[in-house]
Amino acid sequence: MNARPNNTSDQSPTDTLHSASLVNPMDSVSSVGIITPQIFHFAEPLTLECNRTLPSFDLIIETYGTLNSDKSNAVLICHALSGSHHAAGFHSDDDKKAGWWDNMIGPNKAIDTNRFYVVCVNNIGSCFGSTGPTTINPDRIDSDQNNVNKNSLNKNNPASELQVYGPDFPLVTIKDWVKTQAMLSDRLGIDVWHAIVGGSMGGMQALQWSVDYPNRLKRCVVIASTPKLSAQNIAFNEVARQSILSDPDFKEGRYLQAGTYPRRGLILARMVGHITYLTDDAMKAKFGRDLKSGKFMYGYDVEFQVESYLRYQGERFSENFDANTYLLMTKALDYFDPTRDYPSAMATDSTESAAQLKDSITTSVESSKQSTQPALEDTVATIDESEQNRQQELSALKAAFAHTQCQYLVVSFTTDWRFAPERSQEIVDALMATGKPVSYINVDAPHGHDSFLFDIPRYMGSVRGFLTAPFISDSKSKQPAKGTNQNSQQKAGARS
Repeated sequence: MNARPNNTSDQSPTDTLHSASLVNPMDSVSSVGIITPQIFHFAEPLTLECNRTLPSFDLIIETYGTLNSDKSNAVLICHALSGSHHAAGFHSDDDKKAGWWDNMIGPNKAIDTNRFYVVCVNNIGSCFGSTGPTTINPDRIDSDQNNVNKNSLNKNNPASELQVYGPDFPLVTIKDWVKTQAMLSDRLGIDVWHAIVGGSMGGMQALQWSVDYPNRLKRCVVIASTPKLSAQNIAFNEVARQSILSDPDFKEGRYLQAGTYPRRGLILARMVGHITYLTDDAMKAKFGRDLKSGKFMYGYDVEFQVESYLRYQGERFSENFDANTYLLMTKALDYFDPTRDYPSAMATDSTESAAQLKDSITTSVESSKQSTQPALEDTVATIDESEQNRQQELSALKAAFAHTQCQYLVVSFTTDWRFAPERSQEIVDALMATGKPVSYINVDAPHGHDSFLFDIPRYMGSVRGFLTAPFISDSKSKQPAKGTNQNSQQKAGARS
């Protein structure tokens, strides 16, 4: 049970920049139509990575298409930070906003529901129906009922809000989410997924699936993602968290009991995040330095159009998302590292590779003129450290991917600076180094990190082609191949 309304997910191309998702349910023949979410209850305890246990939990999901007789056409969709189970279609005839990935999922779309049975699950810790900070905490029901009196039962402080998890909900990880998704798979009777697909944080889940449950998926689609967050990305998340934590209305996470919520903190957190999702060129093209009133007002209220846009996005987000959920979701991002359980068995090799590079450059230094030797020696030290770090990270990823069995499609976008193409290429390099079948495309798109939510023909075509191509069963016998074209770059251990 949720103490707050299950508002529509905010994960979609922003209305100001892109309004294709705002349509009438009956106007689109390619829509999956009206969808009714389903809730699955799991009565068994769930032990999390943080060593805390949920006594039970619920997962809310949506499904699109029809599961075939041998259950071989199932595709799992993993959502990003502000996403939900509502990935496609509409919830009613009056619903004007389609699911957050409606341009990807539906009849004759990239993930074709005439062909595939598509499942999208809302992760635990979220605020859209699965067990999380806004749902009832069973451990507190009895104690709260003993303390609740008639005066507390009012509109601003209902009894149900006194019993929610709030800040008591444990921190979760992407590995935890994948574990619950595997439990859902068992409940659905799906032993092997045709594909698991995700963008941004959803891509991390897809990647973790391939590592933790290598026998349970044939294809893994990792879009606009990263093998782990950089220091800069963790810094952005920390600024967002501090915006929420420092809001006086946060009330140490018990704002629902106080009949309020940290509106200002959520607005600031979303504004910071939103800036990282877009590009300078996109913001320049849309807003430039345009003034809202056409002249300077010499004050601190909104003057520039971009300020108005950010405040609008922040305000809308604050009305539809839970602060405690935002905190734990960003922590799950920070913690993500699929190599944590796989200490690099190749650390020696990485050290030797760096040593070989150092020896090679040192030889060049010794044979160079004396006047240039100090500068070259500094270069040796810098390249040595950088290369050693790169090799160690590559070796750790290789160790994690060593036992994977699926085919991969990795997609990045040229203007994404939150999870830049270089981070996707780290995944591709590690997969190729271990002989895994991987296709890679770097899509030219102007939308920054948000590009994964847009209907870009080359991007959509690559996903469609990957999902419908024959499965390569003997991938190890294939040789790496590379190809380029005007708008994309591709690499493959074995092209699918």
